[in-house]
Amino acid sequence: MLASLDDDKAEEVVTVDLREKSPLADYMVIASGRSARHVSSICDKLTERLKARSGVSPRTEGVENGDWALIDAGDVIVHVFRPEVREFYALEKMWAPERTTKSPAATSRVDAPIDTDAMDPE
Repeated sequence: MLASLDDDKAEEVVTVDLREKSPLADYMVIASGRSARHVSSICDKLTERLKARSGVSPRTEGVENGDWALIDAGDVIVHVFRPEVREFYALEKMWAPERTTKSPAATSRVDAPIDTDAMDPE
């Protein structure tokens, strides 16, 4: 999942551990795209890759608009924002900033403990 974001040039990728904070998901991934088109493209490609891997299409919201898109992949929720929208909502600050891990620059591979095999197929 993080490799897909990296491949599609998502910026400022952050992983938030939600395991002790919410029953909705184990992790939340927050990323930025440079424009509405970039946000939509990142989400479309990630959705395709997740479906190819698991055989199930993850639920999505906001992909067509491109300001703030959400992908619900079961145990992982991915938010992709335009930078201005991300700054306004500041999800990283809202969800346990002490448990937030900022990923390295977008040009490097990101390894994080996200198990996409454990995704809820419903």
